Amino acid sequence: MALDAESFGLLQSAVQRFINERLIPAEDIVEEMDEVPEDIVSDIKELGLFGLSLPEEYGGIGLSMEQEAGVICDIGHTSFAFRSVFGTNVGIGSQGVLMDGTEEQKAFWLPKFASGEITVSFALTEPQTGSDAASLVTRAVKDGDHYILNGTKRFITNASRAGAFTLMARTGEAGARGISAFIVPAESEGLSIGKPDKKMGQKGTRTADVILENVRVPAENIIGGVPGKGFYTAMKVLDRGRLHIAAQACGMADRLIRDATVYARDRKQFGQSISQFQLIQGMLADSQAEYYASRAMLMDAARIYDRVPLGARNDELSMAAACTKMFCTEMVGRVADRAVQIHGGSGYMREYKVERFYRDVRLLRLYEGTTQIQQVIIAKHLLNRDNGIFA
Repeated sequence: MALDAESFGLLQSAVQRFINERLIPAEDIVEEMDEVPEDIVSDIKELGLFGLSLPEEYGGIGLSMEQEAGVICDIGHTSFAFRSVFGTNVGIGSQGVLMDGTEEQKAFWLPKFASGEITVSFALTEPQTGSDAASLVTRAVKDGDHYILNGTKRFITNASRAGAFTLMARTGEAGARGISAFIVPAESEGLSIGKPDKKMGQKGTRTADVILENVRVPAENIIGGVPGKGFYTAMKVLDRGRLHIAAQACGMADRLIRDATVYARDRKQFGQSISQFQLIQGMLADSQAEYYASRAMLMDAARIYDRVPLGARNDELSMAAACTKMFCTEMVGRVADRAVQIHGGSGYMREYKVERFYRDVRLLRLYEGTTQIQQVIIAKHLLNRDNGIFA
């Protein structure tokens, strides 16, 4: 699944114009209002961004992972809230249905996700369950041809925008084998949304608790129709999600480097531009080299993703996704820190966007699996692989 080169070039050019002409000029409004204006949301739908990764047969654009990475790198050059509007539809919200859903589920839900008619959220994390996803306690109890769901999901992106949730709940035994993935309509009786989270950064992004109190969901809403497969669906979805977040990190790193370079050229101290000082040049050079390495890693991992059949579990892909997510998100944290340093005291002031982005990028090392979880995944793959040098 991929767009032909000419069509992709036209799409990417359109996205870049949209970023420059509509999104970057609206960054301050989003920061002040803690909201993405509805006219911009409408424009995002019109541009087709909600369906970037979904096949054309379901109304999407049908990008490959490599192409999606390129577009999300571009989107990463502006406030994180804009990507958040459609990010769950492109990635973790929709991909479980695409990978493991029944034909009926795909035909009903995916066109609605692709058009943006329905915003879909991914609901895995719980108040006491984050990194240890296999220990989730939200319970789904069979009742005839329905399940009754009870529990609370935490930090759910787009919870207040969502028309549906890809939601993990326990239908059986303890551990990963007892978890099922459900499609839960947001209007289901007994489902409510908690108060909006007040976050350190990423103004305009919406996260909140999702509370389930005796929510009845048809058994046919289990993704794939088979209980007990939800944890494995979630892990496959997260492989793609981690590459998506890595792409966002790369885009923001490039924005920070550009902004810091412009500031360094313009700012004068000791009678000359600070860009002439070698210690400033060193910070810029280190940032550019790390960005270049991250971008190369991202695109290599995306090509690995594209070689693996959709929905297949693959050790090489899982390790590549973990390496990429870890490296790119840690990289952008260092780049943001240097950008603030280059700005000096001004970098600590709200007047300059660099302090805003410094706060925004910090979250990238936490969601879709913390850096420490990526390290655990990478180490497990290393320890389990064949010891042969060229195996």
